[in-house]
Amino acid sequence: MQSKKITLTAIFLVIASINGLSQDAKEIIRRMEENMRGDASYQEMTMETVRPRYTREISMKTWSLGDDFALIYVTAPAREEGTAFLKRGNEIWNYQPNIDRTVRMPPSMMSQSWMGSDFTNDDLVRGVSTVDEYDHELLGTETVNGHECYKIEMIPHPETPVVYEKVVYWVSMEYYLPVKAENFDEYGDLVSTMNFREIKRLGGRYMPTVVEMIPEDKQGQKTILVTHKADFNIEISEGFFSIQNLTDIR
Repeated sequence: MQSKKITLTAIFLVIASINGLSQDAKEIIRRMEENMRGDASYQEMTMETVRPRYTREISMKTWSLGDDFALIYVTAPAREEGTAFLKRGNEIWNYQPNIDRTVRMPPSMMSQSWMGSDFTNDDLVRGVSTVDEYDHELLGTETVNGHECYKIEMIPHPETPVVYEKVVYWVSMEYYLPVKAENFDEYGDLVSTMNFREIKRLGGRYMPTVVEMIPEDKQGQKTILVTHKADFNIEISEGFFSIQNLTDIR
């Protein structure tokens, strides 16, 4: 009888441990997202797209409010200036100034390249919550680029409209910021790797100021996103993220 009690106790401890790891993984991702985004933010960035025969750079301003609202406005080069992207809940809109047209982007376009880069539309204007619309599992801990990290696997819920079938994050234990992420397709093959580098204090908080996207099957290609300025204390309302402002913002 005593042996059975010990066995049952051990089983309950294992179950509790598994549940605890799952909860911890979700909480780690939640803290990571809060540190990266804040309640509301404004950022100025440049994006360099590197190809074997050329390099292309664009500059942009971005605004965000929680998970549901984001606006990206391209400021340079001149031929791209005024191009803008708006996220309102599950809707993504794109304004193209050269034809003075605003279009709603269908889900099928989320996997396409954003502005000719190695980032997809979904990477830059994420349409879903990494906290609420994924299952999370803590796989263990690893040291990546000198940072002690939690290694977390994220699987989207069956109904979640996303590009990748699995994402693995390495999250810094010290800062609760991403250090590395790997994106996988439906066959379990690695599609791309994101490296988050140069953690600095901008806008009153620490953040990786350089994000490098490297596609797995395209040798000599990568895209580097650099944040030069950030403000996480802006006052902004949902009304700012309107289709009208998509064409008027400067």
